Amino acid sequence: MARRPLPRILSNGGAQLARSRELARTAADSATDVLQPLITIARGLRRLAAAARRRWAETPKDRRGALLFLVASVVLVVALVPYGPLLAVIVLMAAAAWQGRDRAAPVPEGPDDTQTKRLQSLYEALVPYFSIAEDPDPLYVHGGTWEKAFPAYEFDDTGRFAHLVIHYPAYFTDGEAESRARIEHLLTAKSGRGREYHFTWDEEANHLSVDVLTALPTDLAAQRFVTAPGETVLGFTDPTRVQRTLPLTHGEERRDVPPVVWRTGIRSTEPHLLVLGQPGTGTSTLLRSVALQALHHGDLLIVDGGGTGEYACLVGRDGVLAVECGLTGALTSLEWAAAETERRLISVNRARQEGLAAPDDTRRPLWVFVDRPTAFTHLATSDGRRDPQSLLQVPLRHGRAAHVTVVVADQLDALDGLTDAVRQHTRARVVLGPATADELATVLGAPPHTTPVDQVLPGRGYARLGTGPVHRLQVPATPDPYDDATSDAHRQAVLALLPPRTTPADGERAPVPVEAEAEAEAEAEADADSEADAEAEAKTKTVSIDKRDGPARAKTATEPEGATADAGPAPVTVESAAPEEAAGPAPAEPVAAKAVAAESS
Repeated sequence: MARRPLPRILSNGGAQLARSRELARTAADSATDVLQPLITIARGLRRLAAAARRRWAETPKDRRGALLFLVASVVLVVALVPYGPLLAVIVLMAAAAWQGRDRAAPVPEGPDDTQTKRLQSLYEALVPYFSIAEDPDPLYVHGGTWEKAFPAYEFDDTGRFAHLVIHYPAYFTDGEAESRARIEHLLTAKSGRGREYHFTWDEEANHLSVDVLTALPTDLAAQRFVTAPGETVLGFTDPTRVQRTLPLTHGEERRDVPPVVWRTGIRSTEPHLLVLGQPGTGTSTLLRSVALQALHHGDLLIVDGGGTGEYACLVGRDGVLAVECGLTGALTSLEWAAAETERRLISVNRARQEGLAAPDDTRRPLWVFVDRPTAFTHLATSDGRRDPQSLLQVPLRHGRAAHVTVVVADQLDALDGLTDAVRQHTRARVVLGPATADELATVLGAPPHTTPVDQVLPGRGYARLGTGPVHRLQVPATPDPYDDATSDAHRQAVLALLPPRTTPADGERAPVPVEAEAEAEAEAEADADSEADAEAEAKTKTVSIDKRDGPARAKTATEPEGATADAGPAPVTVESAAPEEAAGPAPAEPVAAKAVAAESS
């Protein structure tokens, strides 16, 4: 069946709409050019009226009468003079045109002397990298002009580059990382250190764009982020790198900030996280932020190798299974995590074989946080015990199918001390604090598109999720609420995110609700009643036994002592056997005594 062609208005509606917009824009520009004198006169009249109103307000009240008389006299004289009104209108229009003119200072078309010297210096520095002797018409040559090499540029208030577009020859090896690194290092040194630059290489057009990045916000505290289950906010980044924003609150102010979202679960390609950084750069802050977000939908197991008590606020909270700071507790907890992972895998496998959904006890996420595992490695080696990192092999390899997520944090110089399982299965990486380009490339797997700086604030670094791009990262402020140096605003923000504490910690007593107290009192009363009934029943049984055994005990008391003592059969000899047979049957008293003794025993 042949298809009918679409109407013409639908087939090329986009072109017509664009043409209409262009015509409307052209008509508006033409009308503005034609009505420019009227616009200028109207602006001048408004300014003159404002000046007259301001003059009238500044005049004292006792002089306003004289001022009105003077104005009325001038108007009367102008009205009586021949051609006076016409001349007054002309003078008024001329004054309005003068007052309504554009008073903005003319923008210089080109750079000033200082900016010209800076551009020429940068051009001369790029000549050895962008020129060869075989080029018949070189774009970069000593003593040449920079106008063709730098088609676009912008300067900030301090006179340094804010934006720069560099045109380079086609034979430059822009596809090699080493060549790019040399140019980026040179531009960073010539444009001013201490700032972060973003380099965009357009290999097709042979253009390099250099932009100065603004500082990431550091005043955002921990709060409840608007995310779906399985999504965790690691921090915030530049708006040009992600296509998503989160609504955040800072006091009474609300803003939209682009986040770096890490997704976990059975469909995640990077289910585990590795955080590295220097001491004091915010690695524990990032783990604390992730833990507070994970508590909404899962259970936590925390192993702190630093032993500084950074996670004391999580002890005894709902959803926190354990917070271990010693080697013995760490080994026990990680062994349980490995066994729990295996149990979940077996349960899920059996359910799938039977054609059923996964059990509920395998769907709730389990998070395993390990801070500074290399410290435990040294302790285990010295004591001849098992390395705790070896217990992470099962959760790291099979944790995604069992809803088990592992987060490992350590110092940057301890990267070689991590096991192969930790380095291979943690595909989500974060580096905080100052680091060289080579260190970032080693940890993240790719160099960042910005130039790292030497001095950064805590919580500032880079993040890369799997094979994605490298993002600048600023971790939300999530300090330890029990630290004296923490501000009140940040302390209250963290405490508001903590779940209630129902499991008592060491040396603490958890508050018991009123309903629980009533139930406990009722159970105690029931237990007391049952114990009283049991005691009464036991006394009744004792009395009945005494009544039954009374006659037997009395009869036993009348027997001779030798008969009661002879509990077993007496030895029989051959000489005494014949007289007993001749004498007849034995007397009945010894038999009765034996029976009474057996009954009493």
